[in-house]
Amino acid sequence: MKKMTSEEVLKKCKTEKIKFINLQFSDIDGIVKSVQIPTDQFPEAIKRGKWFDGSSIEGFARIAESDMFLLPDLDTFAVLPFDEDEYLSARVICDVMKPDGTPFDGDPRYILKKNLEEAKKLGYGYNVGPEIEFFLFKREEDGQIDLSPTDGAGYFDFSDDWAVFVRKEIANVASKMGIEIETIHHEVSTSQHEIDFKYSDALTAADNVVTLKFIIKAVAERFGLYATFMPKPVFGINGSGMHVHQSLSKNGKNAFFDKKDEYGLSNLAKKFIAGQLDQAKGICMVLSPLVNSYKRLVPGYEAPVYLSWARINRSALIRVPQISSGAEESTRIELRSPDPSCNPYLAFSLMLAAGMHGVKNDLKLLDPVEENIYKMNEKERSSKRIKTLPDSLGSAIEEFKRSGVAGGALSKHVFDRLVESNRIEWDNYRCQVSNWEVDEYLGKF
Repeated sequence: MKKMTSEEVLKKCKTEKIKFINLQFSDIDGIVKSVQIPTDQFPEAIKRGKWFDGSSIEGFARIAESDMFLLPDLDTFAVLPFDEDEYLSARVICDVMKPDGTPFDGDPRYILKKNLEEAKKLGYGYNVGPEIEFFLFKREEDGQIDLSPTDGAGYFDFSDDWAVFVRKEIANVASKMGIEIETIHHEVSTSQHEIDFKYSDALTAADNVVTLKFIIKAVAERFGLYATFMPKPVFGINGSGMHVHQSLSKNGKNAFFDKKDEYGLSNLAKKFIAGQLDQAKGICMVLSPLVNSYKRLVPGYEAPVYLSWARINRSALIRVPQISSGAEESTRIELRSPDPSCNPYLAFSLMLAAGMHGVKNDLKLLDPVEENIYKMNEKERSSKRIKTLPDSLGSAIEEFKRSGVAGGALSKHVFDRLVESNRIEWDNYRCQVSNWEVDEYLGKF
């Protein structure tokens, strides 16, 4: 999207007769929040920000320090294509600031900016390309969600059913809001779909993730459907992931490419992979943040569980996509554990920090594992030193607490609040009695 000055933005508001501006930001869980103002208040918001009470926002301030203000990032300005003329609105993503004008260290977007600045000091830019998977279900008249399959299609299936038009409308709306869509297709499971957009710097990509999730839900609603980014909404079929393609750039060039290497990877790329594998357990809680995330991360459903890397092996945590001759600038690695319920600002922050941990400490990368790890026994995995991701949110919390890399990449405020909120969720889950337990045990004992 073309960058615009404040004068150009205000002129566009006038020309397109924008009535309202949505000042958007994200809470610690990655949920989009919004303060709506009439357009005539926008010049003042651009100049001085817009005050709001942060005490009720998840992971933000205590009541005693609740006053904050939102400072619009005009690079994210976009007209919302949903509204009627008399309610025509635009949105702009904001940074959260403290009363003294400094960034609020609980703002996930600021956390990512800070980590990108650290990489920049070392001469690197961090680029990512997420692939967002989601399910579309029918919404009943009473508002309940019907989890029955809404289509009979499979992976990459060509069809002319209603889902094709939903995906096309999502792509159309995304394009109008400045997001360049690369591919749209049906995923493996029934009712499951994927939207991929063009890679970019990590901050722009994170903004695009939260925007695209909003678009997907809004378009689905208009078709009488419900879109969910819950990692595993249905038992027995593949869950939804958010695979993230990554690379580092230096002086405008892809720093991951080396034509002399068998995999086309530079030593920098290998150290970066080694760092992510080394820290995968410690950052897992943020990349897979829900109790439900660990229902997806089980063997047998194409979800990565084992800490290894490869080219063609999709049971590995990190994959190196094949690069076409002449397209060396697209050299990248693909991390397969994140799911679409994560906060992209925090997830990209920890992914970058983990990779740079490998670079700074000159970590050695183990050999790739191209065999199907799911079919290996424990002895075979042990011989190749293949470890596993945490198998529950409870285990992930403990790994996160021990991770110095996670603690260093996040502010103490965010680190502590993440531990607290995830511990509450895990304890609440552990206390529940599921239908499976009742069916399995009630008649036996």
